[in-house]
Amino acid sequence: MTGGPDHDWLFSRTRAGRARGPQAARVLLDRLGAPDRHFDTVRVVGTNGKGSTCAMLEAGLLAAGVRVGRFTSPHLTRYEERIRLQGHDLDPARTTEFIAWAKEHAPEAAFFDLTLALACLEFAREGVELAVMEAGVGGVSDATQALSTVCAVALTNVALDHTATLGPTLRDIARDKALAARPGVPLLTTATGEALEVVREVTAEVGAPLLTPETHPALFALPRPPRLAGAHQHANAALALAALRLLGHETGVDAALDATHPARLERLEVGGKTVLIDGAHNPHATGALAASVPRADVLLFGNLARKDTAATLAPLLTLAPVRVFTAPGDPATAPHGLALAYGGEAHPDPHAALSRALALTPPGGTLLVTGSLYLAGTVRALILTGLASP
Repeated sequence: MTGGPDHDWLFSRTRAGRARGPQAARVLLDRLGAPDRHFDTVRVVGTNGKGSTCAMLEAGLLAAGVRVGRFTSPHLTRYEERIRLQGHDLDPARTTEFIAWAKEHAPEAAFFDLTLALACLEFAREGVELAVMEAGVGGVSDATQALSTVCAVALTNVALDHTATLGPTLRDIARDKALAARPGVPLLTTATGEALEVVREVTAEVGAPLLTPETHPALFALPRPPRLAGAHQHANAALALAALRLLGHETGVDAALDATHPARLERLEVGGKTVLIDGAHNPHATGALAASVPRADVLLFGNLARKDTAATLAPLLTLAPVRVFTAPGDPATAPHGLALAYGGEAHPDPHAALSRALALTPPGGTLLVTGSLYLAGTVRALILTGLASP
C-alpha cells in the first residue's frame, strides 16, 4: 500500500461514550490469538515519570541481553514511537497491515485498545522475551490491566490528574493505580505519603509483595545520578533499577542510568539560544520541573482544556518574566484567556508561537517550552527539522 498507514482512521477510534476498563482490550487480544501470553510483562503505572522509567528499563534490559519490547504513549512525532522492538520504532508497514485487519475485523475497537493489541501482536511475532508496558490512564481501569503475563508492576507516583476518570481525591487515584497489583506479583513503588499508605492497603488486600526504597534500600540504590536531567528523575531511575535487579538483570544498571528520553527537560539550541523542552502537563509535573529550572527568559506554554490549567501553570509563573501562550491541541485552554489572566502574548498556532517566543528570547538566553507533551512534540519537530526561527 502506498502513502503509509492510515493513522487518521486509528486516531478517529475515540473512546468517547465507551466504558473504560480492560474488558474490550481482552476481547480484542483474544480475537488475535492472545499474543500477550507469549512474553512476560513489566507494567509501569503512575501519574508522572512513566515514560522516563520505561526508557531506562528498556535501555537496561537491552544491555543485559534481553529481547525487549516497549509500549508507551503518547508519541511525540510519529505514531510508531509508541511501539518499539529492540530499541527501534515499529516499522510503519506493520501498522498498515494491522489497520487493514482492524478495519475488517475490529472497526468498533478504541484507539488505545488497538494500539495495545498491535504492540502485543508485534512483540509476539518478533520473539520478545520481556515487554515494558506503560499504562495509559490509571491502573485497574486501564486497558493494560488486560495483559496476562505480568511479572512485576512498577508504580512511579500518585498525584491529582485525570480526576474525572479516576476519582476526585488522591486516595481514589492511588487506589485505582495500586489495583494494578496482582496476587503474588511484586509491586515496586517510589510513591510517598498518603499514596503509599493506600498502596500498602491495596497490596495487602490483593496479596502482592510490596517493595519500596524503605523496605528494600539496596534494590532501589542509585550508584550515580541518571543522565536524564532533573531531581525528579532520581526516583524514576531508582524504580527502574529496582525492577532490573528484581528480575535478575543488574548488568543493565549502567545503561539504564545513561538512558535518554526526548522532551524530558531536553536541551536544544536555536541560533545561540537554549530551548528547554519538557512534557510536564499537570501540577505535580510542573512543580518538579520548576524545582529543576531556576529561571528562563521566556516561557512558551500550552495546556489541554481537560487539564487543571491554572494549577499546572502556577509553579511556572516565577520562572520567566515573559510568557507566550499557545494551543497544543484541540480542545486546548484558550491562549488568549491565559494571556489576559497571567500577562503575555497569545499565538494559537504553535509554529507562530515558537517563532515569537524565540524572537523574545535574548541572545544566549533560555526559552522554556512546556504544558503538554503534544506541544513538546510539535516544538521539538520544528526545531529538529530546521523550521524554527525567530
